[in-house]
Amino acid sequence: MRRSVVFLAAVVALLLVTAAHGDGEGECGKDDAAAGHERARAKTLKIAAFFSILVCGALGCGLPVLGRRVPVLRPDGDVFFLIKAFAAGVILATGFIHILPDAFDNLTSECLPAGGPWQKFPFAGFGAMVGAMGTLVVDTLATGYFTRANKKDAAGRVAVPAAVADEEKQSSAADPPHHRGDGSEHDGHVHVHTHATHGHAHGSSALVAAVGEDDKEHTLRHRVISQVLELGIVVHSVIIGISLGASQSPDTIKPLVVAISFHQMFEGMGLGGCIVQAKFKVRSIVTMILFFCLTTPVGIIVGIGISSVYNESSPTALVVEGSLNSVAAGILIYMALVDLLAEDFMNPRVQSRGKLQLGINVCMLAGAGLMSMLAKWA
Repeated sequence: MRRSVVFLAAVVALLLVTAAHGDGEGECGKDDAAAGHERARAKTLKIAAFFSILVCGALGCGLPVLGRRVPVLRPDGDVFFLIKAFAAGVILATGFIHILPDAFDNLTSECLPAGGPWQKFPFAGFGAMVGAMGTLVVDTLATGYFTRANKKDAAGRVAVPAAVADEEKQSSAADPPHHRGDGSEHDGHVHVHTHATHGHAHGSSALVAAVGEDDKEHTLRHRVISQVLELGIVVHSVIIGISLGASQSPDTIKPLVVAISFHQMFEGMGLGGCIVQAKFKVRSIVTMILFFCLTTPVGIIVGIGISSVYNESSPTALVVEGSLNSVAAGILIYMALVDLLAEDFMNPRVQSRGKLQLGINVCMLAGAGLMSMLAKWA
């Protein structure tokens, strides 16, 4: 799955770079001469954005991982539920308020051919629907596959206590209790007590096995969630990184730095929470965190490298960017609602505690509200 994410990031970057090589000049093209004197200032802001987004992403994604060392941040603690709800609100607002409107703007732009289908059909909404449905398919197929594989493996392990019980029955049949002339009732008591003990042990083993399998299925579920969520984040991160790096306007870059840093931190918290609950090995955790943290900064570097030839208003660039944005919006909206919010809101721990339930609702609204407010500037 991680190789697929890396490959997808490379493909998205290649599509954007190839699509934006200066076609569609005219009134929709960039005015490089007018913005030439601001390029040095813009470059300084891009460098600041690189480090700001990198640090915020690492801080956000790494904070839940510290829960292994900090008791208050453990996955089964109240604070963890509150942080995840806030982060899910941020991701939801990112999809609805920031990405999806951009997709509509791109795919209905006046720079697109007038005779084409772009003004006649809501391709952005269609892309979001395809992204959400595709995520549902991947989510259910991957979860089903791992669940079936886990049950096949579990069947062999659960059979062990039954085999032990059969062996004990065979042993009892081969070596029946010796009846004494004056103490048969005592022997009978011992025999019944022994089988009762075996029955109790067998029942306990089955119960432990069942609990262990439930826990494993829960872990597998979170592994699927974390990797699908990272898939959606990567698509959007590559796009905004290249767009920010290619921009030559300081007035455009300034608010983007603040908005992207904020959103990267709390988006990272949501992803980090899923990674912790998935119980990955240390190497996998480090790989996923690094990949999340570096995607947008690397996109900025790519954008800086192609800024001299990148034309974000060219028809091909608008179509590619708009399509990818719409799909990314659908993925993030689905993940936020289904795999993050619904997962935690229906958790028995939350359902049984009114204050915690109120708290995660407030945190969700706060995260979505703050991220929505940033749309005024970016």
